[in-house]
Amino acid sequence: MAVLNKIRQRSVFLIAIIALALFAFVLADVFKNGGFSTEKSQRVLGSVNDTDIEQQEFAQLVDQQTARYGNNITNTQAVNAAWEQEVSRIILDEQYEELGISIEQDRINDLLKEALQTDPNFQNENGVFSEQKLKEYIATLKSTNPQMYQQWVAYEQQLAKNEQRQIYFSLIKAGLNTSFKEGQMAFEMENNLRDLEYVQVPYTSIPDEEVSVSKEEITAYIKEHSNEFQTEAARNIRYVKFNEDPTLKDEEAVKESLTQLLEKRVEYTAATKTNDTVAGLATTTNPEDFVNEYSDERYTDAYLFKNELPSAAADELWALDEGAVYGPYKDGETFKISKVVAVTQIPDSVQSSHILLTYQGLANAGAQTRTKAEAKALADSLAGVIKAAPSKLADLAPEFSADGSKEKGGDLGYATKGRFVKPFNDFIFDGKTGDVGVVESRFGYHVIRITDQKNVQRAIKLATVTKAVEPSQETINNVFNETTKFQMAVTEDKNGFDDIAKEGGYNVRPVNNINALDETLPGQGSQREIIRWAFDEERKTGDVERFNVEGGYLVVQVTKKTEKGLLPADEASPRVTPVLRNQKKAEQIKKNISGSDLSAIASANNTTVQTSPGVNLKNPTLAGSGTEPKVVGKAFGLEEGEVSEPIEGNRGVYVVKVTKITPARELDNYASFAVQKQNADRATVNMRIIQALKDAAEIEDRRSNFY
Repeated sequence: MAVLNKIRQRSVFLIAIIALALFAFVLADVFKNGGFSTEKSQRVLGSVNDTDIEQQEFAQLVDQQTARYGNNITNTQAVNAAWEQEVSRIILDEQYEELGISIEQDRINDLLKEALQTDPNFQNENGVFSEQKLKEYIATLKSTNPQMYQQWVAYEQQLAKNEQRQIYFSLIKAGLNTSFKEGQMAFEMENNLRDLEYVQVPYTSIPDEEVSVSKEEITAYIKEHSNEFQTEAARNIRYVKFNEDPTLKDEEAVKESLTQLLEKRVEYTAATKTNDTVAGLATTTNPEDFVNEYSDERYTDAYLFKNELPSAAADELWALDEGAVYGPYKDGETFKISKVVAVTQIPDSVQSSHILLTYQGLANAGAQTRTKAEAKALADSLAGVIKAAPSKLADLAPEFSADGSKEKGGDLGYATKGRFVKPFNDFIFDGKTGDVGVVESRFGYHVIRITDQKNVQRAIKLATVTKAVEPSQETINNVFNETTKFQMAVTEDKNGFDDIAKEGGYNVRPVNNINALDETLPGQGSQREIIRWAFDEERKTGDVERFNVEGGYLVVQVTKKTEKGLLPADEASPRVTPVLRNQKKAEQIKKNISGSDLSAIASANNTTVQTSPGVNLKNPTLAGSGTEPKVVGKAFGLEEGEVSEPIEGNRGVYVVKVTKITPARELDNYASFAVQKQNADRATVNMRIIQALKDAAEIEDRRSNFY
């Protein structure tokens, strides 16, 4: 009772504590979502300047991309395409508004007239476009079919958007004019030539290990060249895959099940509550039904030559007589048992001719009006004529046949087994040279004559029961347990992932520099769920998770997080270190170069004097050294016979001497070169302007939180 009294006395204090705790919980969630507009954060997946991109509207754009490309585009690709489309629309709309580019109804009417003037639905009796007919059509849509009317409105809006875009880019292109002087400069950059002699002291002449580059120097370089080292958020992960592969025990179980199917056996029948004797493959009188009941693959009614038999058992199967069985034997990822159903002699190729008769209702009938019965009667009649006079087929085919062979008198040439549909194939390979008959296929009735048969040889027909080797439930359970044990171990010891994997004999696969909107992992296909997990706001380096994937599990660990911004020194090091190292090497090399005699400089630096004739500024390449724009640029500032100071190039330090100057010839008019440059500039303006507008915009991209 005393305790209750104390609680009552301090109830106000307790209520205040609970309220503060609840407020802290709510406030933490607010900060996590970027402010108090939690509902907004859940429906806005990005923004361009001050324009939000709503998730619901964006989803419709993604659906449009998917509908447009079908199976040729993944969901992530559709999202990316929709994003680029929407960002471009927003930044261009801002430009249209700022410049006052608007398309009014009068102009839309003109655009409609241009687009629809050849459409008969909007032409008068004289074949001339009628505005009245267009107005009547729109009015009818509006009053009778609101959905179609909205599609029409969207069509008009798209015409207006296209016109705005055309005007905008035309205005920009109109400002991209090239003067005759610029044309002259373009001509001279290609045709002003220098013959050079030079000495190159390569950076490789100094071993890398003799030049050290510190982390501080790398960091300073990155800050100085910050525009070159901006990076998007990225993650490094590593994973181990646990495959649900069948074991030897699983293979033995499949082999045993097939072995039991070979001979007759006693099985309990629930319907009759009796033990009945069931035929095996060796004793069955209906091998087709037997195969279709017990096999993973349906019965194939076809004769096979030896080279068409499963390679793993071709010799054994080929040696069997009719009625004999063989197996179980392994073929790829399956086990099989086979019975020789029949043995015969068939040719390996047959020449035949035919007349194809179609009838109403067939997919290939076209405008044919005859009935099926009429087609059959005609086929029988033609077959009778051809049996009596085989040469008549060539005369009758152009008149009656419905396929392209009629142009060759029905001749189909030589064909190997399986080239034609089964009824046709069976007739020409089972029959004899000279046989004439009528067979029906999905294309119609064929009147066929076997013209010639080559290389008649033995062939066998097999009834084969196939069973795929799949992991048993026991195997699946064992793989799951193994995966779980590994997951628990690396979760407990986050730094021991590699060691624990090594102890278990597992292969660790690292994947670096994953971006937030990536879709696939190398060797694992589409794994968007894993990438989203790695980029979750609460994800920390060292976190581990198990994921179900095709054929097993992945146990994944985040090994590194890189946030958007300036690239860290350790990640930029592979790019920056060679640059800084070469700069230091250049200073050392310069100290060993003195004088202006190229031969002496070459001798002192254990290299040779090289020549490079006909060098120009448009393609600043030195023969024997590759592209060296800085070196070539310096050379064009020298007089004939003048020798340069040491120049730092891409591949080494150079000393250059100009041996000959060949100025470009003077032209009366440089207009053609001005036009070429102007056209080249204008050809890329659309893409460059869009990119420039994106670079200047404030874009927030939160797609990875939604997709």
